[in-house]
Amino acid sequence: MASFGSSKSSAVLLPLVLLTYLVVATTAANLYQDVDVTWGDQRGKILNGGQLLTLSLDKFSGSGFQSKNEYLFARIDMQLKLVPDNSAGTVTTFYLSSQGPGHDEIDFEFLGNSSGNPYTVHTNVYAQGKGNKEQQFHLWFDPTAAFHTYSIVWNPQRIIFLVDNSPIRVFQNSETIGVPFPKTQPMRVYSSLWNADDWATQGGRVKTDWTKAPFTASYRNYNAYGCVKSSAGSSCASTNSFNDQAWQTQELDSAGRNRLRWVQSKFMIYNYCTDLKRFPQGLPAECKHS
Repeated sequence: MASFGSSKSSAVLLPLVLLTYLVVATTAANLYQDVDVTWGDQRGKILNGGQLLTLSLDKFSGSGFQSKNEYLFARIDMQLKLVPDNSAGTVTTFYLSSQGPGHDEIDFEFLGNSSGNPYTVHTNVYAQGKGNKEQQFHLWFDPTAAFHTYSIVWNPQRIIFLVDNSPIRVFQNSETIGVPFPKTQPMRVYSSLWNADDWATQGGRVKTDWTKAPFTASYRNYNAYGCVKSSAGSSCASTNSFNDQAWQTQELDSAGRNRLRWVQSKFMIYNYCTDLKRFPQGLPAECKHS
């Protein structure tokens, strides 16, 4: 597989905070060791000795899981196979989030559709409780036919969203022009499958067909390189492993920038940075520097 977005700039130490963080690499290990199914009353299941996790949705409930670790900066990879056939009204998620008021969040959401129509990949970034930074995409493959890898790279300079290691979005740290950036609140990985037929498919016009339930999404190969909150240990920058360090300063190389332009020109269907009707007083400041 071609690799995009892996150019390594000069070493930059991750900021030190009051809590101590330890670099941890989780590479396709046992899901029993990495995540907890947190809701759904047995609708979320870890199978095949910890190698596969399925979430299901019926008329009564969806389901979800979260990582055992909290991260302050990380690269997270997850392979997903989305709900097949008529998935209208369903939303499958894979995201990072902190908790409480003024939370930070980095979102992948997969909005289902009626049979034969494409999924919408919805991305967003929240910092200090403020989001409204949506970009949406279709995919260049059928995400229900096989597993594909979805990745979030979060370091102090930028956030990169990748699909099968192809960048689809980059959100730069623009604090110098007054744009908040998530950098102080540790976040867990969360995933869920739930019903959102009031808005998810064609603005809520197409509802969930419960005769097709239960709906099932599958997850595997959870990989995490990140700075994990620890009561004792070293700072994020102290590891000697290149694989652990690369994500800490990861940016797009020339091939990655070309791939990003290709994805956004062919498959982007919504960009808040071009929505003049939504922002009649002027586009957000970061849009002018993207």
